Amino acid sequence: MAIFAIGDLHLPGHQEKPMNVFGDHWDRHFDVIKENWLNMITPEDTVLIPGDISWAMQLEEVRDDLRAIEALPGKKLLLRGNHDYWWNSIGKVRSLLGENLHAIQNDALVVDDTVFCGTRGWNIPMNGQAFSEQDEKVYQREILRLEMSLNAAMKYQKPIVVMMHFPPLYRDVLSTGFTDVLERYPVEQVVYGHLHGLGIKIGFEGERRGIKYHLVSCDALRFIPKRLEKTGFLQENL
Repeated sequence: MAIFAIGDLHLPGHQEKPMNVFGDHWDRHFDVIKENWLNMITPEDTVLIPGDISWAMQLEEVRDDLRAIEALPGKKLLLRGNHDYWWNSIGKVRSLLGENLHAIQNDALVVDDTVFCGTRGWNIPMNGQAFSEQDEKVYQREILRLEMSLNAAMKYQKPIVVMMHFPPLYRDVLSTGFTDVLERYPVEQVVYGHLHGLGIKIGFEGERRGIKYHLVSCDALRFIPKRLEKTGFLQENL
């Protein structure tokens, strides 16, 4: 089994949201993703999709997008992003998912010899920037949800890969409430998205304190799914 990741698919969800308004490189972007996906990924592989899956506003509007993802090879693990307004009750979300689509929310899922977990995350307090009371509330709640998900993962005693939508850190902000939690657990790798355009430059990628971080928003990857290299304990057990 190989592990791949690509986030922020931004499928239409019956909304008039042409993505090429963000640049010509977004033109027919899902067709490009599908072509690369089919060339790289087999049914035995696992693909992490950390949020901003569809512009749909309601569950009934997301069905076609989920079917399009389901039709692609591999086991697909979904996480909620800040634009996934259609994602409400986890039970209702899971009722729409086919055999090879799985949703993670405040829990963990074992695929082969790896356990996957995570949470959406939130904006990170930055030096000199205002952080509202509401932002602080959501930020602290998401830290707790990350810990809840990691506690669920620990029950399996397997290598841990974490999915987040918002970045848990930036190039210039390497210590946050999220990294404090991640570093207390035997986390191997973290994938996150959310950053686009010029924002891609501020995302941290690489290893920090034994954890490897990957920015996998689809435009940051040039619409090519990223294969996670197996390292450390993950390498020994896969």
